[in-house]
Amino acid sequence: MSEKQTAFRGMRRLKQQLTHEECVELLKKEPRGVLSVFGENGYPYGFPMDFVYDEGKLYFHCAKEGHKIDAIQACDKVSFSVIDEGVRKGDDWPLHFKSVILFGRMRILEDREEIISKVRLLGLKYFPDAESVEEELKRSGSRVACLELTIDHMTGKRIKES
Repeated sequence: MSEKQTAFRGMRRLKQQLTHEECVELLKKEPRGVLSVFGENGYPYGFPMDFVYDEGKLYFHCAKEGHKIDAIQACDKVSFSVIDEGVRKGDDWPLHFKSVILFGRMRILEDREEIISKVRLLGLKYFPDAESVEEELKRSGSRVACLELTIDHMTGKRIKES
């Protein structure tokens, strides 16, 4: 077992565990999640973020300065969680939903071409068409930062509200 594998707890309810492929599918489909970092004064800092999954990593756009950038520069370890909308089965009242939680290392991208490339991928996930993405990149591409999350550990779970 590698050092990364032993640094994380296993799931207790293995019958509810999603496969790796199901986790990736959820990351590709869902529009946002909650990114958590080590914040100031020892408090965790979690905030909703748009993201895109690409080749085994997650990418986020943000401003070039602020609380999250300061936190990431102080400690690159982060957690990210995503949950789907859930569905009701028949006349049953509880929601059945899927969630993914991952842990990894965040890197602030420095190369401008790489930043624009990843922000373009983000735009293509959210904007109505490629032309709108290019217009937005022309308008604000020089002011945007991009974060890359390398996944160290990922688990997914099927949950039924109770």
